[in-house]
Amino acid sequence: MRKNGFSILELMVVVVILGILTILAIAMFTGNVRQGRRSDGVNTLLSMSLAEERYRTINTTYGTLAQVWGGVTTSTQGYYTVSISGTSATGYTLTAAATGDQANDVSGSTSCATLTLTSASGTVTETPAACWPQ
Repeated sequence: MRKNGFSILELMVVVVILGILTILAIAMFTGNVRQGRRSDGVNTLLSMSLAEERYRTINTTYGTLAQVWGGVTTSTQGYYTVSISGTSATGYTLTAAATGDQANDVSGSTSCATLTLTSASGTVTETPAACWPQ
């Protein structure tokens, strides 16, 4: 006599497949969240760059973090620690270092844990290039 239904083995295979799909979905979601949070660092650096240019219009050199950004050391949403270095009459370097889980942010095989915007004699360089919007 044959009984209809599922065997325990068939149910276990379904549970394992669902587990694998769930793990993949979580990994993809986490990566997308980090990528979305990266805009916090990028936008903060771009805003700081504008503040540097405003400061330079009335001063002989670019300013320090205290002079152009009020000494605030975190990005707008708090996912990055920001700093200004190498200020001179012709350039500056802005850096955003990821904090917490955001430090695991990658674009392809490139780590996006530290974003840098450098201005030297009117030429702006954004590194790593893979982490900046194109």
